[in-house]
Amino acid sequence: MTGPLNGVRVIDLTTVISGPLATMTLGDQGADIIKIEQPNGGDFSRHVATRRGGMSASFLNNNRNKRSVTLDLKTKDGLNAVQSMAAQSDVFIQNFRPGVADRLGLGYDALSALNPKLIYVSIAGFGHSGPLAQNPVYDPLIQAISALTTVQAGSDEDRPRLVRTILPDKLTGIQTSQAIAAALFARERTGEGQHIQISMLDVIIAFLWSSDMNGHTFVGDELEREEAQSYIDLIYEVANGFVSIAVMQDKQWKGFTEAVSRPDLLDDPRFATPELREVNRDARLEAIQDAVKGYDIADLVKLLDAQNVPNAPVLTRTQMRQHPQVAANGIVVETLHPIAGLLRQARHPPQFSKTPASIRSPAPALGAHTLEVLAEFGISTFGDTDKS
Repeated sequence: MTGPLNGVRVIDLTTVISGPLATMTLGDQGADIIKIEQPNGGDFSRHVATRRGGMSASFLNNNRNKRSVTLDLKTKDGLNAVQSMAAQSDVFIQNFRPGVADRLGLGYDALSALNPKLIYVSIAGFGHSGPLAQNPVYDPLIQAISALTTVQAGSDEDRPRLVRTILPDKLTGIQTSQAIAAALFARERTGEGQHIQISMLDVIIAFLWSSDMNGHTFVGDELEREEAQSYIDLIYEVANGFVSIAVMQDKQWKGFTEAVSRPDLLDDPRFATPELREVNRDARLEAIQDAVKGYDIADLVKLLDAQNVPNAPVLTRTQMRQHPQVAANGIVVETLHPIAGLLRQARHPPQFSKTPASIRSPAPALGAHTLEVLAEFGISTFGDTDKS
């Protein structure tokens, strides 16, 4: 059996995380991903830290199920080759700074003229037009301007905090892969390609709006002072580590008080209803912390589970990959890379019953498939290709 996107051919000119994650997602689902890289070094993520055998973990974890072709886009032959490939493919994706692809002759107008059925994807940082469109972009900048940093802080008065993972990059990759799949579905019905424009800033603002912009939803009644909107409790310290406990409903609050033998908390008027427990959030958090601080993690989890109180131990990354639920899910798998050796990675998260996604091939060496791919497209070799 093959993945649900078997037969879809993607020309990928993206680098670093957001674009490569999007195309790897499509590749896991069966698409043929042809990664075009510059001969002198290729994707920047090939050269970042945490390496083995000359291969970086970042590149390996975002570029499996792809074939690497080296072409010099500064030459006429290189550009002609990419144009020819786009004319024979289903999807073309790039994350150049806005305007660069057009100047190269690889913009939507130029390539859609060659292939009207082409799904053309442009990923930007701040946007495709506007005052910041041409600015260099890194993930923390998107976190800052999207207000994600103040959401993470908890209120407008607290010091802004970064989410300590590159959420904008990765979420943009996931959103982009979904948009491509939707455009391919639309093409099946209409026979027409189209241009998908997506920016990291737009993705994060939309992401926040579903839960963190309630105070800005009703026009004319915006909050002047922003407070944390989440009903989910934070992290609590116990005798030998940390536990997350979430009490949203009355029955969960009652169950918590029974689990930790604190019936007095039920009589506290500050915690009588979900609304009051949220209004008196700080007092509630302090009360929960005081109630659990002397417990062993395993003992507390058993007590909370017996009362159906949502909880989870706070795990390190090592503990996470050894957890029995993670093992039961089979999400962490091992594969053998011909250069980097035995790898541990996360498999494709969705599991298809009839067209399963899979890791068919590891992330490629730079230019490993240049001659093979050019021959498939009927393109003669020339001086600026890497013949490795």
